Amino acid sequence: MRIKLEGLTKNYGSLTALAGITAQIDPGQVVALLGPNGAGKTTLLRCMAGVISPSAGRVVYDGLEFNRGMMDLRKRMFFLPDIAFVFEEWSILRHMGMALRLYETALAGIEDKVIELLNEFELLPLAERPFRLLSRGQRYKAGLAALIAADPELWLVDEPFASGMDPHGITAFKKRAREATARGRTVIYSTQILDAAERFSDRVGIIYRGSMVAFDSVGNMQDAALPQGGVLEGVFELLRESPSK
Repeated sequence: MRIKLEGLTKNYGSLTALAGITAQIDPGQVVALLGPNGAGKTTLLRCMAGVISPSAGRVVYDGLEFNRGMMDLRKRMFFLPDIAFVFEEWSILRHMGMALRLYETALAGIEDKVIELLNEFELLPLAERPFRLLSRGQRYKAGLAALIAADPELWLVDEPFASGMDPHGITAFKKRAREATARGRTVIYSTQILDAAERFSDRVGIIYRGSMVAFDSVGNMQDAALPQGGVLEGVFELLRESPSK
């Protein structure tokens, strides 16, 4: 899926959450949206997923201008918020089954795939447990397992490294994301953790006060910032000092 963001703006009354975001993303990449709390990262993901509509500008997928009513296009993407939406009395298995039905995932071999994912995220012993009895990290891992099982073309993942997942879950996420991009999927995730973006991204979009102040590979960004500092160095320093979520 080829993605274009063209002047994407989101206002909430007098507050501008996004200010003319423009970028192009080709398939098969891991892309980090990097910025401090309140920068606009989650708002951008929500606009891209159709959860909210932009105030101005547009999101274009494969040449089609996207709006939240385009259900066929929405089935090609999966948005996982930082606190996964779940029905508290449902089990992990029921939640995954719902995702597979909504995304009309091919059923051949799906049982083995679900078991493999539950085992990989250390959720197999909890598969029948209701969400109300799970920790935040377990809930997030269940959301990721459902996303991976559904196999969308576009992953929109909010704050996976600040989700409460244990290191095993984070490792599993990284592995599965890289496998997905090798098959032409696109993974876009938000983070305020500079090290995570540096080590696990093909490209990084730095978002600050609703604006995309840079969008490039980490190497190119660092090379541009090294000689005499400037905006990139200043934003990186801000991110380093930003408190954890």
